[in-house]
Amino acid sequence: MLRMILLLAVLGLAACGSSRSTGPYTGVPGYSGGNSSCVPYARARSGISLAGDAWQWWEAAADSGRYDRSRSPRSGSVLVFMRTSRNRTGHLSVVTRVVSSREIRVDHANWASSGNRGRIAQDQPVVDVSPNNDWSVVRVWYPPVNALGQTNYPTYGFIHGGRLMAEAR
Repeated sequence: MLRMILLLAVLGLAACGSSRSTGPYTGVPGYSGGNSSCVPYARARSGISLAGDAWQWWEAAADSGRYDRSRSPRSGSVLVFMRTSRNRTGHLSVVTRVVSSREIRVDHANWASSGNRGRIAQDQPVVDVSPNNDWSVVRVWYPPVNALGQTNYPTYGFIHGGRLMAEAR
């Protein structure tokens, strides 16, 4: 009997080390249809009408005079990712809801590789991991592993002024 209890305890502790997500992220959907890049998807989903690669939207919003920018998320705003060596054109995600001061949910397209490139992912967690709680660095849900990704992505912030449009596909 003691061996059985010890075995169950060891198995329970092994599960704690899993990279799979449980708890607040249970039930996050995977990819849906679609064949889009993030820019046209964000434009259609948010109603924010800017041009250029994803990373260029931050300055384009300021230059246009039509959209406010900040480091605070709002439903319908667009989170603009900086370009990096791993993410050469940046990325755009549309905020669908603010869960807490450190978590939002987003819809976005083309946050994938290989066979899932271009697919749409909805209601995906994005977590602020910046030291100052200013959304300058985030981690993004990655459906193939059903967990937050391990990469920290730098962001410019949020472009406001749009509204959450009907689901874009």
